[in-house]
Amino acid sequence: MIRSVFKGSGSALPRRLVTNADLAQELDTSDEWIVERTGINQRYIADESETTSSLAIGAARRALDAAGIDGKTIDLIVLATATPDQTFPATATKVQAALGANGGIAFDVAAVCSGFLYGLGVADSMLRTGMAKRALVIGAETFSRILDWEDRGTCVLFGDGAGAFVLQAEEVEQDGPGILATRLHADGDHNQLLYVDGGPSTTQTVGKLRMKGREVFRHAVVNLASVLEEVLDDVGLSPADIDWVVPHQANERILDATARKLDLPPERVIKTVGLHANTSAASVPLAFDHGLRDGRIKPGDLVMLEAMGGGFTWGASLMRV
Repeated sequence: MIRSVFKGSGSALPRRLVTNADLAQELDTSDEWIVERTGINQRYIADESETTSSLAIGAARRALDAAGIDGKTIDLIVLATATPDQTFPATATKVQAALGANGGIAFDVAAVCSGFLYGLGVADSMLRTGMAKRALVIGAETFSRILDWEDRGTCVLFGDGAGAFVLQAEEVEQDGPGILATRLHADGDHNQLLYVDGGPSTTQTVGKLRMKGREVFRHAVVNLASVLEEVLDDVGLSPADIDWVVPHQANERILDATARKLDLPPERVIKTVGLHANTSAASVPLAFDHGLRDGRIKPGDLVMLEAMGGGFTWGASLMRV
């Protein structure tokens, strides 16, 4: 069978590290308040010279280096972001030009924190049907640009960054590597629980992020546990078969509650929320790359990727590395 096989990952972070103590000097907050409610200790914030495309290019190049693949041979780039460089053209085309991969397919996907899962699902479908042979799937964000820095309830939660996967269409055996199953969902009835209050066709401004945190938390735990069970049912496996879960790094309490709901031991969940905060579409590939490079994730491991974001959108994908 033809599968989308993982070949390498990479990540990129802005130069500036901002701790909770740094934020406490500007906001009515404290390190204790943030850690207790979120598990976040620090985040990286892009400066004026750092953009979504520059972070995406950095992560893509590291992924290509890890895979030992020339960027010019990539014929599909899917970039998940809610903070593109421009309204158009797609930020993915900037990455394409920087890598010298011109002539292939390049486009952006907008599904906020679930964006990387959506991008992975689209790329997987295109690789398995022969529309492309080698793909870069990237999650990249500069969420600091759309935060209300006077709203301590939201601005402390987010950071900037990028992560990338290189995938290749290969013929493999049933128990071989690759993406095994993906499930994606959306429910637009909950638009006003997590959104940005601007846009080209409404206010003609970029707008700022707005969130009703308690409501989002409640939906997140239920939706994520449900979609993980769907994916496992698709392949006839149970939570006990998973080596690692790499979740969207929104809030440590959501990560712990989802693991408990599935009876997953916490030591099998990759957590980087304390280091990076919520980096939206970059969150899952950043966390995966962290776990791969520190030696926890190994070839042959079964890894479940999952995320939920504004929209609401949510999804999960099971991959054998």
